[in-house]
Amino acid sequence: MAALDDLIQQISDPELRARIQKEADRLLKQKKFGLVFEEHIPECTPLWDIPIKRGSLVAPKGAKIQETYVVTAISGETAECWSEVEKATKTLPVKDLVAVARFGQPIYPCLKLMDSVCNAPDSDLWHTLIEADNYHALQLLTYLYAGKVDCIYIDPPYNTGAKDWKYNNDYVDSSDSYRHSKWLSMMQKRLKIAKKLLNSKGSVLIVTIDEKEYLHLGCLLEEIFPEANVQMISTVINPKGTARANEFSRVDEYIFFVMIGGYELTRTGRDMLTQDVSEDNSVRWRGFPRTGRKGLRPVNPGSWYPVYFNSDDDSFHSVGDAVYDGQDNPPAPQGTYAIWPPVRNGEEYSWAVIPSTFRHLHEIGAIKFGRPSKGRGCSISYLTNNQLKKIQEGKIIVTGHDANGSMEVAYATDSKTTAPKTQWNLTLHEAGAYGTNIIAAIIPGRRFAFPKSIYAVKDALNFFVKEKPDALIVDFFAGSGTTLHAVNLLNAEDGGHRRCIMVTNNEVSEVEATSLSAQGFQPGDEEWERWGIARYVNWPRTKCSILGVDVNGNPIPDNYITTCKNTVEIDRKIVQIAMDGGALSTDAKKSIIDLLNCDIPKKALTENSNYILNEDYTTSVIFNLDCEEEWLDALEEQTQVSKIYVVTNKKSAFNKLKAAIKDTLGPITIDETVTFPMSDGFKANAAFFKLGFLDKNAVALGRQFKEILSTLWMKAGAYGKCPELSGDVIPNMLLFPNNRFAILTEENTFAEFESAVGQHPEIETVFIITDYEAGYRMMAQRLRVKNTYQLYRDYLDNFRINTDRS
Repeated sequence: MAALDDLIQQISDPELRARIQKEADRLLKQKKFGLVFEEHIPECTPLWDIPIKRGSLVAPKGAKIQETYVVTAISGETAECWSEVEKATKTLPVKDLVAVARFGQPIYPCLKLMDSVCNAPDSDLWHTLIEADNYHALQLLTYLYAGKVDCIYIDPPYNTGAKDWKYNNDYVDSSDSYRHSKWLSMMQKRLKIAKKLLNSKGSVLIVTIDEKEYLHLGCLLEEIFPEANVQMISTVINPKGTARANEFSRVDEYIFFVMIGGYELTRTGRDMLTQDVSEDNSVRWRGFPRTGRKGLRPVNPGSWYPVYFNSDDDSFHSVGDAVYDGQDNPPAPQGTYAIWPPVRNGEEYSWAVIPSTFRHLHEIGAIKFGRPSKGRGCSISYLTNNQLKKIQEGKIIVTGHDANGSMEVAYATDSKTTAPKTQWNLTLHEAGAYGTNIIAAIIPGRRFAFPKSIYAVKDALNFFVKEKPDALIVDFFAGSGTTLHAVNLLNAEDGGHRRCIMVTNNEVSEVEATSLSAQGFQPGDEEWERWGIARYVNWPRTKCSILGVDVNGNPIPDNYITTCKNTVEIDRKIVQIAMDGGALSTDAKKSIIDLLNCDIPKKALTENSNYILNEDYTTSVIFNLDCEEEWLDALEEQTQVSKIYVVTNKKSAFNKLKAAIKDTLGPITIDETVTFPMSDGFKANAAFFKLGFLDKNAVALGRQFKEILSTLWMKAGAYGKCPELSGDVIPNMLLFPNNRFAILTEENTFAEFESAVGQHPEIETVFIITDYEAGYRMMAQRLRVKNTYQLYRDYLDNFRINTDRS
């Protein structure tokens, strides 16, 4: 109806216009079922880089962009413009006009490098930010990465009724009767293209939304992705609530997960509903140094050996062989240093296992290393035989592996953990503390409305890319840049190599637009553009978070909270209950269990219970000390026991048994959450591009490669720093080994090109410029590289977008 209304208003006969409008209104009132919304006048895009000339489709700067004119003549600083709607000619200043393209009209894109940041010169991982209307950026991305994207995360405008989003360069507010239709039309166009990007074999689209559009969005997703598994969860983002007049205070919003193909939802130890993971739900790794009298070197002579760590980064290198009493300690391998078992009070202790067992446990991922400590290696912990047996039995499941290859383990669903729930309520997901405050710390004084918590985004991504360390992630409503920030944090946690592509426009806020207009600035002016979201918020945040400094060059004063754990040791709780345990009745023992308020059920007690010890309980109670040796032997493998109660009225007997317990079990190893300073930054690199458009008639042969080189760099995988060309002469071939791609510009020199590519096995992608398809296939077959692409000699044929052909 919106498009029909616009056409009706163009009818010059008032009587006919009124009659048709009446009939249209009558049809509108008829009931409709399902997702029905109005298609609108096609969206238009300003082409700031295209010069105004005769024949150009233009719009006045600052006006509704669909109010277009065709330039019929230019005289000096003015242009004669014909309006199809008004059927009249206007004379307008050329400086007040911008070239535009309607959807469906072919346009020719290029990526202009605006800035870059390199904080990992030895890494070929480069993220990208593209400043652009996301519709055209998505069209370009389908040329680059169709079917290759593992995850798309978007946080589109919520269409709340406030002036928070634009359609056709004009704010859509609550007074617009077609507000919902415009929003759905906008989303449908973009989601249809986004679908082409996703890997059909296994990928996910993640969309956040609130109550204003979640019903419409859900129907739209079901319509566009009928083959996918679509699930919506609710997530608490503001526990204090957002007050609304005469309404419930909103504390949450929603996330749609559109799961495609053979996706895999990674399990974690958190159910996402409770704030913290219960201590009983975690699998405890045992500390590697032995303690107590049973841990002394003379008792375990085969467990005295060096563990070697690399001198440059304190990472694990290897283990040596056992050194027996009287033998000299061997020298450390070159570039390493040795860590030996601890010495306490002049007595040498031992490691928990012999060298061959260590090597086996390390090979299967049952050895875990803590955070490196300069010159002191890492803390070491391991999984016991009992825990490995539970893995074989399925009671403990392996959820993944960390950067060192160590298993990440959790109790199985039917044991102590559950699948992530559809209601999320985690402190770290609070948008104010972990969204707004983080931006304020990086770019003080700069505003951005409603940023997401970095941890909320990271958790949403993590469920689907945890086991994909090389995942490609796209966000085409990138806003303040939280998605790339979250990807960098995820990579820092597990050593991943995930790459993120962000797309955002460079809109200024309504307040800033009003102020800038009052000062005489217009969209496209440098002063106007520098206040846009891409240049004022997203890129400064991206660049500064990678470097670890704020926009003023000061270290960012906060810490990242990770899901990584550092193993530390604490003493077990060993308590005396001053009673004669051996003389207690069964009812008296049950009363003690009641008073302890522990995880031992009453049914665990029988009439002849001398002690209670079970792999399912973290508490153990010994009543009869005559069974001390039997209980201690059974206790040795029960590393989960953290609380021990000894029922005896003899202090000396308790002290003796307490010492024996410490000898048998040693301290508890627990996992503490690892944090690291934001000032450390990230070992990552990023490039900032602006999507520009070329005048098809102004594209010269020598200019083509300068304009398209960054596009080819992205298509080849965006490895290494984006190369640039100088001068106007294009050589017969271009080889970029650091970027893993090459270009053959003159097919007559193929033999020389083939030889050159053969000398660089790191080259994975080759672009061959030829109009002869049979020749292209022959050359591609002979090159034997991972990817080859044909480029036509006509630049316009290669990169035309915004048409059905794209």
